[in-house]
Amino acid sequence: MNQDGKLNYVEFPATDLAATKAFFGAAFDWSFTDYGPDYIAFSDQGLDGGFFRSEQSSSTATGAALLVLYSADIKATLAKVQQHGGTVIKAIFDFPGGCRFHFTEPSGNEFAVWSEGQV
Repeated sequence: MNQDGKLNYVEFPATDLAATKAFFGAAFDWSFTDYGPDYIAFSDQGLDGGFFRSEQSSSTATGAALLVLYSADIKATLAKVQQHGGTVIKAIFDFPGGCRFHFTEPSGNEFAVWSEGQV
C-alpha cells in the first residue's frame, strides 16, 4: 500500500540487465517485469524497484546508499550469492544486533545481507 511520505520505490543502475535479472532470480527468488530493453522492475521484495541500463553502479565507496536484505540463514544465503555470480566484498562480520556481509551483483551494485545472532 502506498503511504504518503514513506519510501516507495528504489532504482539501481545496471550494466547488464540480463545478468542482474538472472542473479536476483536465482539467488533471492525475485521475479521481474520487463519494460523494454532498458528497464526491469521488481515488486514484493520489501520495497519495490527496478534496474535501468547504465554504465555506472551503486557502491558505498562512492557515497551510495546501502540496501540490506534479511536472511534467516546467512551462511546459506552467502553460498547462494556466490553460486549465482555475486562477489562477496566483505565477509560475514558481527555488528550490534546481528551479523552481515556485503556483496556486488553482476552489474557491480553493492548490497548487504544481515541476520540476527553472531557468527
